[in-house]
Amino acid sequence: MYAIVEISGKQFKVEKKQKLFVNRLDVAEGKKISFDNVLMINDGSKSSVGTPHVSGVQVDAKVLKHLKSDKVIVFKKKRRKGYKVRNGHRQAISEIEISDILTGVSNKNTAKKSQVKKAESPKKAEPKKVSAKKESQDLSSLSVAELKTMAKEKGITGISSMKKADLIKALS
Repeated sequence: MYAIVEISGKQFKVEKKQKLFVNRLDVAEGKKISFDNVLMINDGSKSSVGTPHVSGVQVDAKVLKHLKSDKVIVFKKKRRKGYKVRNGHRQAISEIEISDILTGVSNKNTAKKSQVKKAESPKKAEPKKVSAKKESQDLSSLSVAELKTMAKEKGITGISSMKKADLIKALS
């Protein structure tokens, strides 16, 4: 069984008990971490590809240690100019071991988000009725497009050539 997982912006093909090096994770050494961004899973007989992620699949891993990768030399040169610059750096990486690939896991975070979206969708914000004094103060905070739509609703003509100040006067 293997899975293709997105870990810190890169995709990795992982199997159980596999060790791999990834970009530095913000987890202490020895701690467990789980990845929900599984792009594909194959268990030998069947495979499923996510759009973009496979739901209900989770990859658990353990951070073994944090270290630096081999040195990368960055050499810049411009010919016939006498310009040469040699720099280098070592990338911060983490070594992890895949402990398990779990299927049939319910994601509590996604379930909560979907419930919140469902609860919010039927409710529509009703326009608040505001007194004339407050409305004139609020008009200056609105954009020109919003002022033009309000002017259309009130039946004011010639709004296409009006500036913001003229629109506020016409609406007041």
